[in-house]
Amino acid sequence: MWSLYLVRTACDRLYTGITTDVERRFRQHSKGRGAKALRGKGPLTLEFHTPIGDRAQASRVEYRVKQLTRAQKEAVLIRQALPEHCLEPL
Repeated sequence: MWSLYLVRTACDRLYTGITTDVERRFRQHSKGRGAKALRGKGPLTLEFHTPIGDRAQASRVEYRVKQLTRAQKEAVLIRQALPEHCLEPL
């Protein structure tokens, strides 16, 4: 099972990636291994992760998320953090 994840850097940037083991991949990023975009950008925070399916599906979703604006990515994080009843229309 592949997962999509978002990591926040110390300078408040969001990095999007996919993996089969989110915790292992986050540890790699935190140790400066893996994506060059995250090297020297710590401390890092794992902001979001969700299972997606197979690698093809995960790659498609990753591409779409990477096309989102920062504001749209932040909105995803806010929706994830809020209780379901807060998201219902008034």
